[in-house]
Amino acid sequence: MTTSVGIREFRAGLADFITAAEPVAVTRHGVTVGWFIPTPVDRDAQVASLRSAAALLDTVLAEQGVDTDEVVAEFATARRDA
Repeated sequence: MTTSVGIREFRAGLADFITAAEPVAVTRHGVTVGWFIPTPVDRDAQVASLRSAAALLDTVLAEQGVDTDEVVAEFATARRDA
């Protein structure tokens, strides 16, 4: 299970979250507003971390029933209309 913290708690404990190994969901009023994914300094570890984050994101999106093709299409439309 992914750790979830409020934005105030996240700001207060940022130093601890930076040194952590797992991604953290940052919430505001109980709604996830972003993800913090700590990245190790080692290049190979960075690539592995990004792959791990991508896999976690895929899992979360699938659990929520999000169709990534629809998200991309909506983004393209919003960008075009901006």
